[in-house]
Amino acid sequence: MRAARAVLFDFYGTLARAVSWGETHEQVFARHGLPFDAANWGHNFVGEASDGDEHLEHSVSRDAYLAWERERLRRRAAACGVGEDDLEALVADLHSASKAYTLKAYDEVPDVLEHLRARGVTVAICSNWDWDLDRAVAQSGLDHLVDVAVTSAQAGARKPHPRIFRHTLERCGVEAHEALFVGDTFSADVEGALGAGMRVVHVWRDDIEGDPPPLPEGAVRSADLRAVLDVLAA
Repeated sequence: MRAARAVLFDFYGTLARAVSWGETHEQVFARHGLPFDAANWGHNFVGEASDGDEHLEHSVSRDAYLAWERERLRRRAAACGVGEDDLEALVADLHSASKAYTLKAYDEVPDVLEHLRARGVTVAICSNWDWDLDRAVAQSGLDHLVDVAVTSAQAGARKPHPRIFRHTLERCGVEAHEALFVGDTFSADVEGALGAGMRVVHVWRDDIEGDPPPLPEGAVRSADLRAVLDVLAA
């Protein structure tokens, strides 16, 4: 087995967590004096975009992707009974609220990334995120520790779709067997990265409720990112 030349990290829940979010969608509806229909709105925060989806036609540019985000909000709000007179102002505030987060890196992350780069390992992020992943990474204080950052919005597909893994590996200049993937979401990160041919570290932090799923061959599990250094050393 060849030594890893690159380590690909999921972003949210692996490298960083939320200190605070903006208003919830329900709160935005209330501020506009509109009833919130939870059943029609659904539980998918981004709406009409699920893990594994490919959306190349919406990923041709930042403007196209942002327009797609707003159109998804517009359709959901209309399905909740919001009339044309209220729709555009509501959608604008819903979209702004979805970007009003404050993120922070987990405590061990900067040291781990610094150690990897000192070893000459390429550090990459491969994330199901919106167009402006770079803003989120910078807010977390990690931008100077990351060599490559790939977001599903720009890659045109969400993990576990193989396209985003291929794109990130190409950006890193490595083959799948030369890379290690690190993530917290079992389907998108563990199964997706294994399917793409990488070894995997499944991050299962102490604050996660319930029991973790059984580990498939090719994956190890850790409570934080420090195990990445051990896996590379082994």
